[in-house]
Amino acid sequence: MYRISVDTGGTFTDVVVTDEQGRLTVGKSLTTPERSFTGLSNSITNAADQLGITLSDLLAQTRVLVYGTTRATNAIVERKTAKTALLVTEGFPDVLVFRKGGKLNALEINAKVEPPYIPRALTFEIPERMNAEGGVETALDEAAARATLEKLGRIGIEAVAVAFLWSISNPAHEQRLGELIEEILPGVPYTLSSALNPTIREYPRSSATAIDASLKPLMQRHLRDLKADLAEAGFGGELLISASSGGVLHIDDVVQKPIYMAKSGPAMAPLAGIAYTKSEAMDDDVIIVDTGGTTFDVSLIRDGAIKYSRETWLGTPMASTMLGMATVDIRSVGAGGGSIAWVDAGGMLRVGPQSAGSVPGPACYGKGGTLPTVTDAAVVLGYIDPDRFLGGRMKLDKPAAEAAMQKVATQLGKSIWDTAAAILQISSEIMIKAIEDITTNDGVNPGDSTIVAGGGAAGLNLLSIARSMKVKNVIIPKTAGAISAAGGQFSDIATDFSTSCYAASNAFDSAGVKEALNDLLAKSSEFETALRAKGVDTFRHQLFVEARYARQQWELEVELPVDWAQGCDDIDLLETKFAEQYERLYHVNRKGTVMEAINWRLRVAAVLPSPQVTWPAPEGQVLDSRENEAFFREGGHTKTPVINGTTIPLGYKIAGPMIIEEPTTTIVVEPGMTGHLSAQGNYVFEFGGSHG
Repeated sequence: MYRISVDTGGTFTDVVVTDEQGRLTVGKSLTTPERSFTGLSNSITNAADQLGITLSDLLAQTRVLVYGTTRATNAIVERKTAKTALLVTEGFPDVLVFRKGGKLNALEINAKVEPPYIPRALTFEIPERMNAEGGVETALDEAAARATLEKLGRIGIEAVAVAFLWSISNPAHEQRLGELIEEILPGVPYTLSSALNPTIREYPRSSATAIDASLKPLMQRHLRDLKADLAEAGFGGELLISASSGGVLHIDDVVQKPIYMAKSGPAMAPLAGIAYTKSEAMDDDVIIVDTGGTTFDVSLIRDGAIKYSRETWLGTPMASTMLGMATVDIRSVGAGGGSIAWVDAGGMLRVGPQSAGSVPGPACYGKGGTLPTVTDAAVVLGYIDPDRFLGGRMKLDKPAAEAAMQKVATQLGKSIWDTAAAILQISSEIMIKAIEDITTNDGVNPGDSTIVAGGGAAGLNLLSIARSMKVKNVIIPKTAGAISAAGGQFSDIATDFSTSCYAASNAFDSAGVKEALNDLLAKSSEFETALRAKGVDTFRHQLFVEARYARQQWELEVELPVDWAQGCDDIDLLETKFAEQYERLYHVNRKGTVMEAINWRLRVAAVLPSPQVTWPAPEGQVLDSRENEAFFREGGHTKTPVINGTTIPLGYKIAGPMIIEEPTTTIVVEPGMTGHLSAQGNYVFEFGGSHG
């Protein structure tokens, strides 16, 4: 039996297949935006060909298929979601307009702000009001609500988001409006904020509700079509969807809450990072990077735990759209293999954020693209062999890449090789900034960390980035070209239950907190009972609290032992955990200052079997090596060994300059770099770190 995990990105659709022995097979093909199943079936077919079986045979023998996609994220960013109405408490129509208030740069007078996620013209006020204690200040005006809903029907609204003030204290008004929507707008999907995201702070809760409702028509249709297409192709196993929380969910659960599909693909990469670093016995802080065709995604593992955030913005922080849910903390910048290079009005070379995507793609793809990209630069520099891209399955057009590069080179007055090298260098600088953003801002020193590099374009410049940042180690797994899909092989069924309960450390309401946490435990028990009926019997729990010091505005999330919830009276442990987190970030110990706990989150994971991280050694193969001329910034044109990675024996010592061609990625080892292929089949490079 097999397990398949999928990551459908903006440029490529990646597939990883494991068999009962834990052996991994990677499939890859171009994403097909017009019909995603075409790209998916092409990728699975590619993996099936390597296994020596047909697509239908592989699907018929697959027990679990984990599906991740950027479709939801792209729909949000590009505003290609359903026509959605937002219903709010009368007097509060500008929650999405004002967002959290403020801006990144307080001195930037003309800071660009995106329009609100749901247009002001589709925001409607409903006469009603709850107070913070759950009391009714103003009764729900059902006549006005009915009139508004009837208007929504007339103007063709496709989804409805309901976010009333203090509905987290008393959801009665939201629940009644839900009943009215079902009566007056039958079949129109809707989301209630009190059911989706019952936490304090109006903007994150309202934004999450708006996003979830707007995605329902699109993603429900997409998931239904996917399920039907897979069944028609012969798949009869269990279909799971990768979620932004870093776990997987049953398709029926995601249909009800499609917001969990935002960032779903990249959220899997840290799971692969944990598996690969454990296999190499490295327990450092781990930086996971995924260089795709469109974006460069960075996430962090600290002390063996994935870093989460409620501050996930889909665009410019403070000025775009906030996801509003607890997700794997992923920082994304427009610096992938398809990122377009261009010269600005001041004559400066820029890279991204625009991407050539999969259609038309980089110029070297020969699909009509004429603008130079990072991938074109790698072809011009001799890093990517046009005849061996994706293991030879896709031929590239080097003259087209050179022609595209010449346009920019002429503008700069440089050779095409210097221009291509400069494009990779600028791309690297953008990536370094993203890595620093998630590490140094969280008190992590890259020099004490290991980087796990993934993505089809990761090997082009990641080693040079690691060397310049004085990173300790770099692991490039054999599955690097599909690291997010590989993460799906190590995923568990996971979900979060959240609630708000204010408690200050100098007058801690243990009884109130215990009641709130007991409610979360009851919900988790229902979740576990449903899965036990399906044969799952191992569960893992994590308890988190969002807290702040008195008179501070923003909270930090801290993990507590799960058994703390039994009494909720060990205030010293709560204060100590928070003080440690605060000191790590700000280098100030403020224990003893009044601390305020705000939001509580219980994470439950149903543990699924995971494959062993192994890679079979090549049997009876001679090292496939040749020599090519590659261009390096230091040294210029250099005769460079090019080795077929599938023929490299385990334990092989690597010394640059060298180019290693894997079926789904190319690793550029610059002069002076050394590494080896480990016994687990990972390329490992050591740079000494901050203490080297």
